[in-house]
Amino acid sequence: MSLTDLASVLWRARELLEMLLFKLEEEQLLLAANRSRWLSHATREVEVVLDQIRQTEVIRAAYSQEVAAELGLSPDASLGELADAAPDPWSDLLHQHRKAFLLLTSEIKALADVNRDLLTAGQRAARETMLAFAQTVETYGPQGQTVTGGARRPSLVDEAI
Repeated sequence: MSLTDLASVLWRARELLEMLLFKLEEEQLLLAANRSRWLSHATREVEVVLDQIRQTEVIRAAYSQEVAAELGLSPDASLGELADAAPDPWSDLLHQHRKAFLLLTSEIKALADVNRDLLTAGQRAARETMLAFAQTVETYGPQGQTVTGGARRPSLVDEAI
């Protein structure tokens, strides 16, 4: 029965989303600790999991269309619609998967937003440090573009840091 196949691929998708959440959290820990040496490895691992999610999504879509046809729904029926139309115990299982997907995707989005903010702050700090050593100032021009130029005032560097 295709409901069994769909349930199996949904479990796999949940496992992959949990793995993505874990990898994003690893990336966040590296960013927060300023451990940029391993950041490229962590980013590569996130990309590998995302690729696996894409592959699983193709399979899930095929099984979902098959189940939708069996249940008399349109081929693009949502997981919620499939769960509503499926017989017990499949209905409960599909509703649980849907709830888990909603929770995982909201957690992933929140974590990705924090990581993006940390990356932006780190890039900005590195840029400002490089400009300080280059003895130039970066400001904004009349049209909002970034303008580099002018002499920077002398600054005190704490060598103990």
